[in-house]
Amino acid sequence: MHKILILIHCKDTSGIIATVTNYIYNSGGNIVYIDQHVDSENGIFFMRLESVFDSSDFNYDLFKTNFGTEIGDTYQMKWKMYTSDYTPKMALFVSKYDHCLYDILSRYNAREWNVEIPLIISNHPDLEPVAHNFKIPYHHVPVTKDTKKEAEAKQIALLKEFNIDFIVLARYMQIVSEKIITLYPNKIINIHHSFLPAFVGAKPYHSAFKRGVKIIGATSHYVTEELDAGPIIEQDVTRVTHTHSIKDLIMKGKDLEKIVLSRAIKLHIERKTIVHDNKTIIFS
Repeated sequence: MHKILILIHCKDTSGIIATVTNYIYNSGGNIVYIDQHVDSENGIFFMRLESVFDSSDFNYDLFKTNFGTEIGDTYQMKWKMYTSDYTPKMALFVSKYDHCLYDILSRYNAREWNVEIPLIISNHPDLEPVAHNFKIPYHHVPVTKDTKKEAEAKQIALLKEFNIDFIVLARYMQIVSEKIITLYPNKIINIHHSFLPAFVGAKPYHSAFKRGVKIIGATSHYVTEELDAGPIIEQDVTRVTHTHSIKDLIMKGKDLEKIVLSRAIKLHIERKTIVHDNKTIIFS
């Protein structure tokens, strides 16, 4: 059995769903999931579709090529097609905070996600024992003011060596270089310890505490060249009161960071995100 997933967005016009579903049916496929959304304001159509093909002589390459020429070109689509045979490779970037790393590796070890983690990259040696406990190679690449280009070159070489598909910044306390962002557009997931866009900066919990906020949050987003301004994938909040200290806020915030980042990773792995004009369409 072959399982095919298709992500589509294009100018909205009549007949797109019928054309795509008929093509799958005529190719011997059975649709097991379909979700679509129309941005009425901008006239953009979005769709996520999964189908299965039982035939032993199903030719994926031919199916993909014909889809592009017969449908993709006709509707001027931006589309991507994936098979369930491939397991994406995820690289983790970390610094010294370990709460997100432990959460990710625990889920990975429990096989919650269809993903492979070939390596962990860090600008500090502190979390190497954690990586060893989970039997994942750990690469210490120091980043200083004078060695940024050298560090970038080492990071890129490692990413290419391990054929990495996407990157997760699990509280990596360095700005990712423009070159890496260009190599992995909408494929670098960050967790921000605040509910963006608000209380940005180095000490968001302190800023929130001074304002007497009643909720705090965490935001996971794709990384762009503009700091903390990339397309948002997932967010969540928790309530606080005047009785909570800054320490309480930080502890609650760490719990949120783990949950929000793991949700974002899951959405990305399952191909449930489409980025358009710095916004995300998130399918159920």
